[in-house]
Amino acid sequence: MGSSKLIVNLATAAVAISIMVMILSIAIVKGYQLQVRNKLIGFNSPIQVTHLDLNNSFENTPIERDTLFEENCKKTEGIKWVQTFTNKAGIIKTSDAFEGILLKGVEADYNWGYIQSHLKAGKVPNPDASTPEILVAANTVKKLKLQLGQSLYIYFIDNPPRVRKFVISGIFDTGLNELDERYAFCKGSIIRQLNKWPAQFVSGYEIDITNYAQINQQASDIEGLASLDRGVKTIFQIFPQLFDWLNLLDMNVWIILILMTLVAGINMVTALLILIVERSKMIGMLKAMGARDSQIAKLFLLLSSGILVRGILLGNVLGLGLALAQQKWGLIALNESAYYLNTVPIALEWNSLIWVNIGAAIVCFVFLLIPVRFVSKVDPIKTIRFN
Repeated sequence: MGSSKLIVNLATAAVAISIMVMILSIAIVKGYQLQVRNKLIGFNSPIQVTHLDLNNSFENTPIERDTLFEENCKKTEGIKWVQTFTNKAGIIKTSDAFEGILLKGVEADYNWGYIQSHLKAGKVPNPDASTPEILVAANTVKKLKLQLGQSLYIYFIDNPPRVRKFVISGIFDTGLNELDERYAFCKGSIIRQLNKWPAQFVSGYEIDITNYAQINQQASDIEGLASLDRGVKTIFQIFPQLFDWLNLLDMNVWIILILMTLVAGINMVTALLILIVERSKMIGMLKAMGARDSQIAKLFLLLSSGILVRGILLGNVLGLGLALAQQKWGLIALNESAYYLNTVPIALEWNSLIWVNIGAAIVCFVFLLIPVRFVSKVDPIKTIRFN
């Protein structure tokens, strides 16, 4: 009985650990995908509308603001807000260093919510400041040895080259170093002056939506509202490499799910085989008393199903407990420069968790049908005589 109890406990532990790992894997990967996606959307919005051309530079071909298009977008169900932006590439130069930058000019009604949530110091640019203000990334400030409130000069490669003075009003850090270092924010009218554009011209529109799952449908609706010279792009088209990389993480999850299910299933098979061997005398006696193989097999299936259910319940308690603890307190930290996040992210999708439990239970139960076949191989005469 002692060895049987040990085998049962080991099988229960194996199932529990497998379920726990599967729950944490799904929660972490979904959380990572969600948070990185939100960071990208925070910078660029889910949908952008720009001039339809083959221009692949950082500076967009200008478009004229379309009041009718803006009003129709705002009336469209699922669209939260519409705002304009202007871009201008330049070079920040100090006495001993320089750094390329993409100035993003915004208007007074720009939605600063995401950027403000990642401010490390200072404030967003004041459009009424006497000296143009600029919001710069923490990495750029560190590289160029700048500080809050300091003046800096940005050079623009025009014909002839031009230079503008700015004051650093704030410093932000979203964790997406490649994007942080690329962008700086300032008042949109400054970019128009540099580009010699009329007041009604911008680089494009940024449009936010309420349901990201409907992004392709929303983009199609917006495309129907825009004029023929306007191109509509989703965040997935603007950053295809990043989203392809994020989607590859799903493959890792599937591999983990398959491996953990196999581990749980094999351990259950092993435990059941050992229980059958240890109780061969009992099986022989039951057969001698007239019990059918199917009845004995059901008995062992019932016993192993109890082990399986206990393991699944324990695995859920451990997995969900650790996930919720990480979600609330951020117990496990990450290197933000490498992973874009400072703590391990968690996103619990209950549909996925339910299917994981159902799938693991079904696969393990199917595995259990293999060892119970050995019940029919037990010879009652031999086992009783042997014992």
